[in-house]
Amino acid sequence: MLKFWFAIPLWQRVVAALVLGIVVGLFWGPGAETIKWIGDFFIAAIKMLVVPLIFFSLVSGVASIGDLRKLGKVGGRAIILFLVTGQIAVWLGLSLGTIFQPGAGLDTSAIQTGEVPQSNFTGWTDMIVATVPASPVQVMADGAVLPLIVFSLLIGIGILMAKSEGEPVARVFDSGSIVMQKVTAIVMELTPFGVFALIAWVAGTLGVDALLALGQMVVLNYVGCLLLIGVVYVALLKLVAKVPVVAFFRGMIDAIAVSYSTASSSATLPVTLRCLERNVGVGRSVSSFTASLGATINMDGTAMYLGLATLFGAQIFGIELGFADYILIAVTATLGSIGAAGIPGTGLIMMTLVMGSVGVPLETIAFVAGADRIMDMMRTTTNVTSDATIATTVAAMTGDLDRAELVSADDV
Repeated sequence: MLKFWFAIPLWQRVVAALVLGIVVGLFWGPGAETIKWIGDFFIAAIKMLVVPLIFFSLVSGVASIGDLRKLGKVGGRAIILFLVTGQIAVWLGLSLGTIFQPGAGLDTSAIQTGEVPQSNFTGWTDMIVATVPASPVQVMADGAVLPLIVFSLLIGIGILMAKSEGEPVARVFDSGSIVMQKVTAIVMELTPFGVFALIAWVAGTLGVDALLALGQMVVLNYVGCLLLIGVVYVALLKLVAKVPVVAFFRGMIDAIAVSYSTASSSATLPVTLRCLERNVGVGRSVSSFTASLGATINMDGTAMYLGLATLFGAQIFGIELGFADYILIAVTATLGSIGAAGIPGTGLIMMTLVMGSVGVPLETIAFVAGADRIMDMMRTTTNVTSDATIATTVAAMTGDLDRAELVSADDV
């Protein structure tokens, strides 16, 4: 029985659980709350992973640069493009959430929320001061977002500055990052059960209205990702890299297909590298560095989703967010996506950080978890496409792009 269960791809099990949960919830009604504890267990397991996953992944990602000198010709350009596209992505998510308001008008009075996280920032000076952790251990215990990220970045930079003497520490964090990815994979095996219980509870408690709101979230997630690919990345390819766009996507089609089916940037990385080098003509030194670093720290689709999902949660629970909160969401979503491991389900993990920073109830995760896998597949495709686009752009800027590898513009 177990062999049969694990022989089915996880995404298929999750989709089946989603459909079954909707049917059970609609027929069972409010009684479906009796199985909500299964979903709560799943969410608790996700929250357990937040601090160690962020800490190890972010330090490992920064340390993987290998040498501060690499931050010059190749690394500097790549990281700037990662940050720029990440900011565009999260503000796009915030814009879609503000314009279409997928969670507005949903009556959630039947749901008892836990203690709502309170933002500690009352002004810009408080935000700046709070980024410096007075006690890193306390920061980890509290799960504080910005100081945890800042501390992780500083550790990674310190490892780079220590050069050969820092290599043993770097290996520890590399191993820790891999271990945490394995632990995350174990927790993700709970997803079908968590999704079934949560979506049944949502459908039974709030009815069809909640499912329609969730459906809007899924649509907006896909719209946001397609806008990033069709507008932002195409603009980079045409205006900066100056390569034929259709030829680029034709060359990357294998990586795009694998990323959508696996929902894992890390699992897609070997295919991404092969497509970049053989089909697009990106030099090995640029592709291996930029795409590998991008698979670790460049998560545009995740950043867009975090902004959109946070607004969705604020809307369904009636939380008023000001422009300062939007800024904080943009910062934490971008930095949180940098710390997201390139494996399925980490968007849910990062969500606890972003929502907690602006006081949005974490029960929002219960709403979106049911359809997260469907959205995660498109977000991963966006992440991988971003990695390939930036690798190609950097190669064009540094003269490491063999344009003969691409089909000529006349042929497309």
